[in-house]
Amino acid sequence: MCRSRDCTTPLTCCSTTGVRDVGEGYYTIMEFILWILAVILVISGIVAIVRGSLLWGIVLIVVGLLVGPGGVSVFT
Repeated sequence: MCRSRDCTTPLTCCSTTGVRDVGEGYYTIMEFILWILAVILVISGIVAIVRGSLLWGIVLIVVGLLVGPGGVSVFT
């Protein structure tokens, strides 16, 4: 619960409902982290396919595409 009305930083600013407003920077950081995670998963999937594990590679690529912030995302 947010008690402070000090809005000098996005993490201390409260909305009218009394719930802490995390601000725009939080979502930018989360999108970047999801993008990095998606890239790692897709590259791991490609490496798995090259090494001969076709099914595992396809699963990693699909999960990477679902996690990524662009296009389809499970978390939105």
